Amino acid sequence: MVTQFHWYVPNVISAGHRGDTNAEGWGSLDYSTEIARHTEQGGWDGALVGAGWGRPDAFSVATALLARTTTFRPIVAARPGYWSPAQFATAASTVDSLSQGRLLVNIVTGQDNPRAYGDFEVDQPTRYARTREFMQLTKRLWSEESVDFKGKHYQVSGSTIAPRPYVDGDRKRPTLYFGGASPAAEQTGAAEADVQLFWGEPLDGIAERIDRLSSLSAAADREAPLEFGLRITTVCRESSDEAWAAADEKIETFAKFGEDWIAAWHTAAAVGQQRLAALQDRGEILDTCLFTKPATVGGGGGATTWLVGSHDEVAEALAAYHRLGVTHFILSDTPYREEAVNVGAHLIPRVRELIGETVPA
Repeated sequence: MVTQFHWYVPNVISAGHRGDTNAEGWGSLDYSTEIARHTEQGGWDGALVGAGWGRPDAFSVATALLARTTTFRPIVAARPGYWSPAQFATAASTVDSLSQGRLLVNIVTGQDNPRAYGDFEVDQPTRYARTREFMQLTKRLWSEESVDFKGKHYQVSGSTIAPRPYVDGDRKRPTLYFGGASPAAEQTGAAEADVQLFWGEPLDGIAERIDRLSSLSAAADREAPLEFGLRITTVCRESSDEAWAAADEKIETFAKFGEDWIAAWHTAAAVGQQRLAALQDRGEILDTCLFTKPATVGGGGGATTWLVGSHDEVAEALAAYHRLGVTHFILSDTPYREEAVNVGAHLIPRVRELIGETVPA
């Protein structure tokens, strides 16, 4: 398949998200639409819509963005415990049908103030077992009539949804993205996800995880082979010096004005986040241009590590991940609106050239 490149729509109310310098428009549909249109016009395949308790509802925002765009594909979070499988399957299938197959889904298991929305299941292995059932049941509801399902966490009887997801050739339903680095998470992703997402680890860490997940998925009863994706910040400019100067300026902004994302971020205790935090002990710059310092000033999630360098250097770094088997990239940098244009114009074509792909028509 052709490698997928996705950007990021922050979906927050207040300005300054992770150092973004834009002062106006945050939380408005016009502002998020502008970012979405930049991605569909600039070589991107879509964008991850930021999600979390205390933000605007990501599914609602994504639905509005689909109505205002023509080719944009949002990756929208679905969280077991917040959604029931049948409720989510119906909502997602409706949006997918109306948008003619433009919906992508990110299944999220990590905790996010669960008690605020009535989810009191906090045990990690149990949450991943519940997520596995959630994905199993959702996929069945998208493809079967009169589904009967009796699991430990979910049960339905004679359940049928309408409309069904949009079908186009081999595409039968929305792609399910999934993240998680614990043993329970990897077992779940290997069995049920379409794309396993990684944070920005060094190449050796990604290679080790791909080998293990490939073995796990080969032993599972799957519809198709498991694919792999990378979620990371890219700070790239025309020259390496410009990029590192921009990175240093961003670090100063994080340190002076940024929130403590490690302390406040909802998956700070997750295994994947802990793996990123531990990278600081290995050095400030790993591989060719993987920058670990952001974590020391509050970086979390996709902002914990950055790829920093010229467009050519960052393109080669992404191509190195591709050679390991990564075929989905979710990138970001601030300011999100402007960098969607910059990265789309200068980085994506270079990566496609390095990996031997032509730009999709």
